[in-house]
Amino acid sequence: MTQTIRPPRGEARARLLAAARDLVRHKGFAATSVDDLCAAAGVTKGAFFHHFPTKEALGVALVEDWTVTTSAMFAAHDYNRAADPLDRVFAYLDLRRAILNQSVADFSCVAGTTVQEVFETSALIRTAAGQSVQSGADHVRPHLAEALARHPVPGVTADSLAMQFQVATQGGIILAKAANDPTPAREAFDHLERYLRLLFQRPA
Repeated sequence: MTQTIRPPRGEARARLLAAARDLVRHKGFAATSVDDLCAAAGVTKGAFFHHFPTKEALGVALVEDWTVTTSAMFAAHDYNRAADPLDRVFAYLDLRRAILNQSVADFSCVAGTTVQEVFETSALIRTAAGQSVQSGADHVRPHLAEALARHPVPGVTADSLAMQFQVATQGGIILAKAANDPTPAREAFDHLERYLRLLFQRPA
């Protein structure tokens, strides 16, 4: 008789979130079943429903965990320590490009992937995804605000420019998925950098 090996208490939730992060980016939220998640995480269905009363609750927790994880990664990166705010912005774009050196599924955004499927069917996940996308803009907004304070551009705000970064990021990922090729995402960041250099009169 095969004995089920259970993860230590408290570890099951983390393993389920890690499994969900991988499966959702590769298969999508709807196509990922509770059985898939339990098998990938090596936990029982009882453990799943102990931590998440519904699959939707798992989806909300997944997106929130993604937001915390990515925020910590960007906050700790060396680009934040450059003296010039525009140098920080361009270094942030370089980091975004470096992230593309993975498979398309592995550089895709959990929040962006999930909200495209559930925006009409789950207000809770949609709200969590909206907050996650906003947090993505938050990574670069203070650097843009400082750059605009030094070099004002009529009609341009740090908020609107930060959201343009999310347009390039999320849009580039969608195009990369459609092509199964990271090239469109790289080109989105290249065009964004050209625009910023023109906007701030900072030649390459």
